[in-house]
Amino acid sequence: MIALRRGTVLTIDATRVGAVELTVDLEGAPARALAYPDLTGPLVVGDSVILNTTAVDLGLGTGGVHFVVFVEADDPLVLPGDGRIMKARYTPLQVAVETVEETHREQLEASRGLAGTPVVAAPLHSMVAHVAAGAKVAGASRVAYVMTDHAALPGALSRSVSQLREAGLLDGFITTGQAFGGDLEAISLWSALVAAKEILEADVIVVADGPGNVGTETRWGTTALDSGHALNAAEGLGGRPVAALRISFADPRERHRGVSHHSISILRDVCLVEANVAVPALEGRERHDVWAALREAGLEKRHRLVEVIGRPAIDALREAGVGVTSMGRSVEDDPVYFLAAGSAGVLAGRMAARSKPYRDIAREARPNQPG
Repeated sequence: MIALRRGTVLTIDATRVGAVELTVDLEGAPARALAYPDLTGPLVVGDSVILNTTAVDLGLGTGGVHFVVFVEADDPLVLPGDGRIMKARYTPLQVAVETVEETHREQLEASRGLAGTPVVAAPLHSMVAHVAAGAKVAGASRVAYVMTDHAALPGALSRSVSQLREAGLLDGFITTGQAFGGDLEAISLWSALVAAKEILEADVIVVADGPGNVGTETRWGTTALDSGHALNAAEGLGGRPVAALRISFADPRERHRGVSHHSISILRDVCLVEANVAVPALEGRERHDVWAALREAGLEKRHRLVEVIGRPAIDALREAGVGVTSMGRSVEDDPVYFLAAGSAGVLAGRMAARSKPYRDIAREARPNQPG
């Protein structure tokens, strides 16, 4: 199914790098829309546009936004660029980009890998902000985000990336695979990780899908599993893999209450290396349930489980005025979810800053765990 409709631009509501938020007249009613000028060209009030309304028509989680396919105009559209690598390949809106494999070939080829750089793999995009903030407050100098291509392809869809950049909590952004629109483009996750270290000079790297990941009630039917591959790649390149857990005590779905079944699958079945798993410091029944789930899955025998206080990440984002929600829930609604993300960032930041307790945990010792 695909639904294409004609609309007229009523107002330009907001702009950020790579994206324009619009209000359009759609069949006599105002509607929200999003355009990517790198694909459509510039837009002005009064333009007639063709909109893809499919996801909104189906009631899916796009935030109620239609997407501009193209601007109707008499003149042909040719947008300049030097790249030769196509992303969103073989679709009507495939776009040519210049990738790090082209622009920084010698630097990437000369690299010896990640040299111990912590790489945090987060199963959801809504975790990126708290991971980045946690890493910064814990001592990381430069944090880079690698966006994979299992969810949104346009990097500009993410509001939080722009906010984190403005707040000084994120220092660089790479889109990899079919995803596009980052500060740098990469063909593969492996190149992106090396580029994050060598080109962006990151001492903590965060890997996650873009907004809008897909999940089902099935064991294997989720884009979140890709974070297991990121942990494998981090180890393969000589980095230190750090796993962010998806934990919630507010999600109404049983499979995501406590430690999500997706996090269990990632660490038990997809990740093939020993990872540093950040477990948020909780109290009472919540703490008991989280550790019981991890032990029941046998994860303490396969990974380093490290209990970490994630609150500094929440405080840093609040001070910076960066608000993040997940499934419509804020920090106040689902604090444990965001504490889990923040704890992964704090762990990685302390590893990067070489604070002694975390250096020993990451490289040598298995920490004491609650009984």
